[in-house]
Amino acid sequence: MIPRYTRERMGALFSDSHRFQVWLEVELAHLETLEEVGIAPSGTAAAVRGRAEIRIERIDELEATLHHDVIAFLTSISERLGPERKWLHWGMTSSDLVDTAQAVLLDRAVALLRRDWEALGAILRRMAVTHRDVVMVGRTHGVHAEPITFGLKALGWFAEAHRQAERIERAHETIRRGKLSGAVGTGAHLSPAIERKVLARLGLEPETVATQVVPRDRHAHLLNVLAGAAATCERIAVEIRHLQRTEVREVQEPFGKGQKGSSSMPHKRNPILCERISGLARLMRGYAATGLENVALWHERDISHSSVERITLADSCILLDYMIDRMRFVLDGLVVRPDAMRANLERTGGLIFSQKVLLALTDALGDRERAYRIVQTHAMATWEEGGSFRDRLRADPEVARAIDDDRLDAIFDLDRFLVRVPEIFDVALAVDWGRE
Repeated sequence: MIPRYTRERMGALFSDSHRFQVWLEVELAHLETLEEVGIAPSGTAAAVRGRAEIRIERIDELEATLHHDVIAFLTSISERLGPERKWLHWGMTSSDLVDTAQAVLLDRAVALLRRDWEALGAILRRMAVTHRDVVMVGRTHGVHAEPITFGLKALGWFAEAHRQAERIERAHETIRRGKLSGAVGTGAHLSPAIERKVLARLGLEPETVATQVVPRDRHAHLLNVLAGAAATCERIAVEIRHLQRTEVREVQEPFGKGQKGSSSMPHKRNPILCERISGLARLMRGYAATGLENVALWHERDISHSSVERITLADSCILLDYMIDRMRFVLDGLVVRPDAMRANLERTGGLIFSQKVLLALTDALGDRERAYRIVQTHAMATWEEGGSFRDRLRADPEVARAIDDDRLDAIFDLDRFLVRVPEIFDVALAVDWGRE
């Protein structure tokens, strides 16, 4: 991933130096196990640990000739070893090393993502509670529907983020699988007992049935789950973008001191971070689709997945890490404008009460079609000509006979839309996740 979208902590996990360091960790866990079961002489792992050195330039030099990165790595390590080099990679195949090390890397990366995702959840929980009673209009198809609160909107984001957290947790468990079962997964050279011991040292579980590789449905699942989390970020970002439009101006993403929005228009305050999140979510979905393409390999393994995964696995973790960070920044500094929300709510002259009027008139007349026709007639007139929806209803003799003034006033009580919001909050916030 380009530096622009790479945070240092996650980028370091997928650096060449760290990747080769994890390869060495796998080889050392293997050597320690060989000693434990009496295959390699005592002190082998310690000797390798003391003499091995990650030399990236030498690995690159060797790979230029060998055209095989694992052999280049092993050769560069062996050059600094004595007789203990005999036991390095003993009984293993390249994918035993690469897939197991990749599981270690992804285990560490997803652990970081889970921690930051919960921190995002804490912000959403706090936003929901803070703005629980800030009334705004709900929109469907981009058009005013009925009143909600901004806190309820944030609560929906929180609930979705919690579902994504559960999915990430399950995907984390799914991806923590390695293998040392050899060239076609039969364990012909290293027993399942040895495999389990090596993987336990690395905090992993053995693949149930491996080929030469860990089956790629696991990796495809992870990529799709990460893309799902990115889609949640995008959902929030798209909503903020809409609510920041000049005609709406109900919220605004942070705009720092000295920041400039346009090279030509000094007045501009654009939702650039939310737009960036929207764009990166598209890239994440592309990686997820590519992960599914990697599931079907020839027989016990081909190499068509390898080049793809050098990009998609690292980039998906790096990108989501960046997106979470930017989403947290936006939400922490989000400008919320309750006055604008109230003004927009009132722009349609009370049309937001049309369903409550419809229900009351249907009850009074005993005929829903007739009631709908009456309510729609006055609603459309209010749309086209402006004015007060309530006044138009009051002036209609048929409505006046069916609904008296006191009942009509009660129908136009905004609070009646929101009486069940506290109950929704109680249910959604009962989960033990996203607490500060």
